[in-house]
Amino acid sequence: DQIKQAMLAKDTIRLGVVRGLVASFTNELVSLKRTPQDSLSDEEVLNVIRRAVKQRKDSIDQFTKGGRPELAESEQAELSLLENYLPQMMSEEDVTTFAKAKLAEMGGVDKSKAGQFMGTLMKELKGMADGDTVKKVIDNLLTD
Repeated sequence: DQIKQAMLAKDTIRLGVVRGLVASFTNELVSLKRTPQDSLSDEEVLNVIRRAVKQRKDSIDQFTKGGRPELAESEQAELSLLENYLPQMMSEEDVTTFAKAKLAEMGGVDKSKAGQFMGTLMKELKGMADGDTVKKVIDNLLTD
């Protein structure tokens, strides 16, 4: 339906993003050794969309470093469309509150165990918080 709506609206950016997602879903099915007619679970769909978002963020970073702002702008437009398909992520304040509670529950963690603490938090916050945000919060908590 969204492909049809984008075509009728002559929205080429949205059309490209939606077509790319459909192709990515089909590729994911094939990589999972299923037929293209099968369907993906909600978690698998979200993983495909997260992967596309990460690719756009990497591209924006590379284009900005390479002095190509016009290409970074088009990637940013695609990124904002893709983010509409993802659930709302926790804010940095919410992650900090959660991390402080978990830190108190675990009895404190030193800097050498930061990776294990991050793994524990990411497991519990899977799909609700961005990994970069969690890492930033952990770094702030463990340096204080």
